[in-house]
Amino acid sequence: MRISFTARHFKSSDRLKDFAITEVQRLKKYYDDILDVEIILDYIKQEQVAEIVVKVFGQRLTVVEKSEDMYKSITLAVDKLERKLVKYKQKLRHFNKERIAENIEPELELD
Repeated sequence: MRISFTARHFKSSDRLKDFAITEVQRLKKYYDDILDVEIILDYIKQEQVAEIVVKVFGQRLTVVEKSEDMYKSITLAVDKLERKLVKYKQKLRHFNKERIAENIEPELELD
């Protein structure tokens, strides 16, 4: 999993960067085949925005969270991505089972 970190309109501290990277590494627990992660932190007026883009095989999952604290924004974004990854993984499993079931049923009818 490659992680790229970008801070827009401000200079981030090493502590903030380390926090964001460790939070994103929690996602490995939910889906092993994460190819790329982009962490984009930004200040927009009084809100602090965390945008995280996760690239998995054949899909790109994006989350944007805004709050008054950057650490809170990062945590909320990672929590939302956890839910999205679980949903994506269930969708993949369900899709494969449907496809396998379709291929097996016609063979059973011939016997």
